[in-house]
Amino acid sequence: MRWACTSVTFLMKIIPSFARRRIANRPNLRKIVENIGWLFFDKILRMGAGLFVGVWVARYLGPDQFGLLNYATAFTGLFGVIAGLGLQSIVVRDIVRDPDGAGETLGTTAMLQFFGGLLAYGLILGTFFWLRPDDELGKTLIAILGSVMLFKASEVAVYWFESQVLSKNIVWVQNGCFFIFATIKVLLILSKAPLIAFAWAMMAEALAVALLIVFVLGVRGKSLRRLRATMARSKELLSDSWPLLLSSVSIMIYMKIDQIMLGEMVGNEAVGFYTAATKISEVWYFIPTMIVSSVFPAILEAKTRSETQYYQRLQQLYDLMVYLSVVIALPMTFLSTPIVKLLFGEAYALSGTVLAIHIWASIFVFLGVASSKWFVAENRQVWSLQRTALGAVVNVGLNLLLIPKSGVIGAAIATIVSYATAALISDFFRQETKQMFYMKVRSMNLVSSYLRLRSGILRL
Repeated sequence: MRWACTSVTFLMKIIPSFARRRIANRPNLRKIVENIGWLFFDKILRMGAGLFVGVWVARYLGPDQFGLLNYATAFTGLFGVIAGLGLQSIVVRDIVRDPDGAGETLGTTAMLQFFGGLLAYGLILGTFFWLRPDDELGKTLIAILGSVMLFKASEVAVYWFESQVLSKNIVWVQNGCFFIFATIKVLLILSKAPLIAFAWAMMAEALAVALLIVFVLGVRGKSLRRLRATMARSKELLSDSWPLLLSSVSIMIYMKIDQIMLGEMVGNEAVGFYTAATKISEVWYFIPTMIVSSVFPAILEAKTRSETQYYQRLQQLYDLMVYLSVVIALPMTFLSTPIVKLLFGEAYALSGTVLAIHIWASIFVFLGVASSKWFVAENRQVWSLQRTALGAVVNVGLNLLLIPKSGVIGAAIATIVSYATAALISDFFRQETKQMFYMKVRSMNLVSSYLRLRSGILRL
């Protein structure tokens, strides 16, 4: 609890005075700030240590083996969304709406995600063995990393604490395991361990987190004895979540297919160059997830009171997303090559150009994370599926066109265009989402965005 107070105090100090005055006497908003504080310090600590260890691992393995490791990680992630069944936002929404039914919702979700994990693991192994029948090292990596899918059911603990805006309970577990296994990876480097050892460390970390967060749920959240699974609830959850599942598959395609296609069309070394750039670019993606997960319950409450207030809050959220993403992307564009050389060394120099391009995808990633909640709140999951499927098709098509000509640079360009298509352009072509399109375009006027944020920052 002492760390929680410290995190909130620090966050309150760095918030501008006009916003601090609005927060001080609002318990709901202060609770959100505390939740963001926990998520913020969780990610900052893990980001700093993770970048340090990740860079060390990249230097130790070299572009080729580092590329193979990340190819395997991207490959498992591509199928891994099947294990989640698109249930996270649905479960959080339903717990907020019906707290008394939380035990049945969580128990049923755990059962569904366990079987989803089994299905995902089977698809991972079968597909990779078919694509690369002679790659023995790759098969071993995939078998180890893919087994993480079997732990997916444990994420019901994350959903519960997110619905209660109490992420600090998960932060303790994730941080503790992260630092333990970061230390193990350093020891593996010092002992000159083979590539397979790093895959085992990644799997062991996922297992430790899964076991501990379930334990914390039993102690601090819903008693495990009160969780129950029913077929009726399964049908209800799946009927709401299947569009989000397909949407998540589409998202993973247009977020990870570039690494897989680079590996198949160019080679593992190209994946290593590309991954080094994206590790720096994507390290910022925790920011929209952290903010949106904290304010989503309040936005849902606003919808029940006033449509005007509901859309005002969405506009403020879009304004904040664009403002933060530009603040990150602009300096990174000019400092990309020096940063890459400093962190990864001269062997990864090509990654600097990739980073300067790829970093601008953050604008559309931030907007996409924010607007995804609108589709859930409006129960329009099918529309969300359609826009992400369009983004995936655009990404695959552009990769097929650009990778043979431009390699890793082409993959970075394809990423930006596909993200913009899914998160922004697609909204223009449906009458019901045109308002979202114009709200997002309006948020790109940074001066107006700042003034709106200053006059009414998250009136929660």
